[in-house]
Amino acid sequence: MNRPATDRAGTLATQDAVLHAEGLSKAYGPITVLSDVTLDIRPGEVHAIIGENGAGKSTLMKLLSGHAAPTDGTMSMAGAPVAFADAVQAEDAGIVLVHQEILLAPDLTVAQNLFLGRELSRFFAVDDKRMNRRTAEVLARVGSVARPTSLVGHLPLAQRQLVQIARALLDDRKVIILDEPTAMLANDEVDALLGIVRKLRAQGVAVLYISHRLEEVEAIADRVTVLRDGKMIGTWPAEDLNQRQMAELMVGRELSMLYPPKRGPATADPILVIDELSVDHGKVSGSFSVRPGEVLGIGGMIGAGRTELIEGLMGLRPAQARAIRVAGTPVVKPDVGTLMAAGVVYLTEDRKGKGLLLNEGLGPNLTLQALNTINPGLRLDRRTERATLTAAVQDYDIRVRALSVEAGQLSGGNQQKLLLAKVMQANPSVVIIDEPTRGIDIGNKTMIYRFIDDLVRAGKACVVISSELPELVGLSDRVLVMRGGRFVAELTGEDITEQNVVYAAASSGTGTEGRKRA
Repeated sequence: MNRPATDRAGTLATQDAVLHAEGLSKAYGPITVLSDVTLDIRPGEVHAIIGENGAGKSTLMKLLSGHAAPTDGTMSMAGAPVAFADAVQAEDAGIVLVHQEILLAPDLTVAQNLFLGRELSRFFAVDDKRMNRRTAEVLARVGSVARPTSLVGHLPLAQRQLVQIARALLDDRKVIILDEPTAMLANDEVDALLGIVRKLRAQGVAVLYISHRLEEVEAIADRVTVLRDGKMIGTWPAEDLNQRQMAELMVGRELSMLYPPKRGPATADPILVIDELSVDHGKVSGSFSVRPGEVLGIGGMIGAGRTELIEGLMGLRPAQARAIRVAGTPVVKPDVGTLMAAGVVYLTEDRKGKGLLLNEGLGPNLTLQALNTINPGLRLDRRTERATLTAAVQDYDIRVRALSVEAGQLSGGNQQKLLLAKVMQANPSVVIIDEPTRGIDIGNKTMIYRFIDDLVRAGKACVVISSELPELVGLSDRVLVMRGGRFVAELTGEDITEQNVVYAAASSGTGTEGRKRA
């Protein structure tokens, strides 16, 4: 591997940098989360920032965009010193951050969100017609199918993310910072977004691109900066690094095989059987089963109905079924509580919005769902809660600076591990996981894959919904593919390939002859 193209001793080529950072550091009390980072951001360049969860990427982005002030270090634009009091000053200077989290008002329309705080007016009244027209243009630019008049709260997560990106593109920018912009997008939406990034680069805009998807970094970046444990490891020309080298720089060690070895075929009777489940008055329907010792993957394009089907099963959407059986026992009125009591748990794809209470501590988040089991008395036993949390932090490798922090202060990977630990408190026999590694770095992905493998080798069953094709193929013993709210193919053994999944999900074929399901 070649040496970094730049170092931290002041040898950066700052003369052509639109934004230069020198020795940036950030500490919260006695805890330093970012230390001595120096880099230059050049116009007409895509500069990728990569690192594991907790490496300091988001902190760095907040410092550069005025959302936080550095404890130490300086910044300059076109050679002139700058210090932003807040994000508004940074935006006025031409720097905008598109957050990984959805920061939109759900009760306002798409157009109202885009123009919030900068509404267009005509004769002393808000000009909705002009705002809607301009919104439609920007939405088309980012490949969104949302309507300007739609309420944001009614949009799927992927469309909300595109709306957030569109908001950043309303005005001309010198630097656009994209923090995990594709975490919620399907493959075609990712391609559209990368096309937008390329156009921005051609227009002379500097793009800072933060992503855990190394294939995107390899495809789009001109330079790559690696952070690890709050420190800058170096900056390389992107052409000098392949994906494996990037991953090894992120974790500081050579990577073993990403996915666990495939298991032999599961032969036990199915532990979960779903017969003719119909969701949202028939918009989504299907039958499936999963056996102990098996990972059942559910694939398909975003909008195919994968999440909706599982939410219907869990009683989170209007649904009815001919039969639902767990370990041979019928479940008459399925909902989250009755299915959990029967041994089936569900990890939502939206860990921040639906999975965790971000403003609460780790202990309540961990034990709330299984409180009757962990703390059956009338009074909350804080010692039992803390002991349960201490064990979970060790068992699931949840990395925290203190057990007293709130769930919202954890990195994405540690939030996901906390959510896994939470549902496992019920000692389930079937675990359903929707997008298990969305927005998670390569190191934590490996841990979660090992966790899933350990589950099924211990005799439990796992259902995995994933939009990441390598993940779906690498984890699953069997894959069901959805299209248009229905299962259209079942893949097993050597037929489980990315090509077959895509073919079944996007065409009228099944991906392989003889595998079609009703």
